[in-house]
Amino acid sequence: MSLNVFKQSIDLGDGRIIEIETGKLAKQADGSVVVKQGDTMLLATVVSNKDAKEGVDFLPLSVDYQEKYAAAGRIPGGFLRREARLSDYEVLISRIVDRALRPLFPEDYHSDTQVMISLISSDKDIMPDALAGLAASAALAVSDIPFNGPISEVRVAKIDGKLVINPLRSELERATLEFIVAGSAKDINMVEGEADEIAEADLIEAIQFAHEAIKKQVAAQVELGRLVGKTEKRTYSHENSDLELKAKITADTYDKVYAVAKSNSGKDDRSAQFKAIQKEVLDALPEGATESDKFLAKKYFHDVQYDAVRALLLNEGIRLDGRKTTEIRPIWSEVGYLPSAHGSAIFTRGETQSLTTVTLGAKSDEQMIDGAFINGYNKFLLHYNFPAFSTGEARPNRGVGRREVGHGNLAMRAIKKVLPADAENPYTIRIVSDILESNGSSSMATVCAGTLALMDAGIQLKAPVSGIAMGLISDEATGKYAILSDILGDEDHLGDMDFKVTGTKNGITACQMDLKVNGLSYEVLSNALAQARDGRLHILGEIDKTMSAPREDFKPHAPRIVSLVIDKEFIGAIIGPGGKIIQEMQRETGATISVEEKDNKGHIQIFADNKAAIDQATTRIKNIVAKPEVGEVYEGKVKSIMPFGAFVEIMPGKDGLLHISEIDWKRYETMDGIFQVGDEVKVKLMDVDKQGKLKLSRKALLPRPPKEEAPKADA
Repeated sequence: MSLNVFKQSIDLGDGRIIEIETGKLAKQADGSVVVKQGDTMLLATVVSNKDAKEGVDFLPLSVDYQEKYAAAGRIPGGFLRREARLSDYEVLISRIVDRALRPLFPEDYHSDTQVMISLISSDKDIMPDALAGLAASAALAVSDIPFNGPISEVRVAKIDGKLVINPLRSELERATLEFIVAGSAKDINMVEGEADEIAEADLIEAIQFAHEAIKKQVAAQVELGRLVGKTEKRTYSHENSDLELKAKITADTYDKVYAVAKSNSGKDDRSAQFKAIQKEVLDALPEGATESDKFLAKKYFHDVQYDAVRALLLNEGIRLDGRKTTEIRPIWSEVGYLPSAHGSAIFTRGETQSLTTVTLGAKSDEQMIDGAFINGYNKFLLHYNFPAFSTGEARPNRGVGRREVGHGNLAMRAIKKVLPADAENPYTIRIVSDILESNGSSSMATVCAGTLALMDAGIQLKAPVSGIAMGLISDEATGKYAILSDILGDEDHLGDMDFKVTGTKNGITACQMDLKVNGLSYEVLSNALAQARDGRLHILGEIDKTMSAPREDFKPHAPRIVSLVIDKEFIGAIIGPGGKIIQEMQRETGATISVEEKDNKGHIQIFADNKAAIDQATTRIKNIVAKPEVGEVYEGKVKSIMPFGAFVEIMPGKDGLLHISEIDWKRYETMDGIFQVGDEVKVKLMDVDKQGKLKLSRKALLPRPPKEEAPKADA
């Protein structure tokens, strides 16, 4: 059987090659490709139904990235020993690809569409997430699915002062900035990443550098689509239209909607007024109107809202809540609100509120990461929760969604950069942000509340971090645009950009940008970043009013950790056979003790919520690791008796032989009746042989008896 296999290669400029291949695998999908770099291989497939479901006015797109454990030569952990639900890492990559693809589908395309990306072979040093967007877009390029791409994604990092595209995993440890950037040949539409307090100009330079690499990858996909013969896309008709109805609804409601938008009403009041106008629209439909008519009426009313809110801002400079474009909503915050938490804070900005806690844990509380590509341990966790009541809704709680994972990850990136170094912070830290109210930018409220809660807990941050969400309203026809600081939920929904920027007074620590329109110029981006910096500094000033520096010490009820470094040879003595010694110490002291071998040393953490337990465990460990010194005298305890002497414990876990000849100056023929097990005896350490065996003497501590004089001979 012959295969029609088509390939394209992309040179990253330094000898590294990315290959795209189609026609060999998954041929029943609408589009499928294999992307390969080194030993890393991704299989991407896309399938889209030919028809859309009734009453759907959006794109039902699902993107799933999954790593196959066999790709890394591993068997999954857990009871089932098979790939299960997506890990947070896989969810984050799925979201990044989704956010890059979604804006490029035609607005009137509403068919169920599924993109699946699988890691089928893994190279330990080549990160697959930087190839996932390329693979997904290439699968669309070789299909007949309507798509205004191609797009691609790359990782850009600054390593040793130089910008690099898709660096090796081992190089990222030295990176001072790291961003995933996505875009088409013309525009950038998604950015996400972190940095070491960089300037705004550095971020723009990195995005521009990434875009040049993206253009090459897009060109390769265009050529691949041409080779396959998929330059013509399928025809579709997913939206009915009634231009007469649209004109009537616009004429009847535009002025009313404009007036509500201009009224400076609160979120709930404004929503109620919009709903009342929508009800008038539906009630005005002719008797016998079909569901399709009602669906169109709702759609056209939404279009009126979209146009009116944007026109108000562009023409009069008025926002929904009456603020200026650069104005931040009122802020209030409080620390120490929860007396039992190790650290806590409330941060409220306008109608968005986060109640955040910090919990300090031991090494045993670290998160174990068991992925196909990334595995190890994580000692800093940030979890973001978004309950329905925060927006006044009632819906079942079905666990953490992708949005919550993504928002939590952004806040984690922002704060991680200012945490003390591992050597200065032995704790596992968990931050939990519960959003109690939401009207825009709850992830940025999490960053601010997290900073305050960490300072309340006594964690010595390098600097406080704040975050702000920026928006954009633009009109391509007139060239008018407005950059909005601290956007509302409606401004996010009806606007063209959601650009979240976090940082300290010194620079940016993380950012996330999603663009919904074409043609964001670098001038607009530069202006948005400058405005974001002003807003960020304003918020830092408000944080400073509540708490200007971390507490000097942890709270009295917070746990304490003592770290010890011991010689590697003592690790076994502390753990004991089958863990007997360490378990006994934990049971008797109430402390949690962890032992790790690192850099040819034993690293010990002693964790307890009271000083007495810490001190007791520390003393016992120090006794175990103490080295006996030749010539020293010890109070020992008889552990066992043998025909040739007694074994005496002079330190915890350290026994020496007190030979029968070293018990006394007088000679003993047998050990019977000299000692009982448990007797205390003072001994001197005489020698330690090459095998580490201790030679003890009691005799050396006793006065030597005088020699008996020999009797004189008779004269």
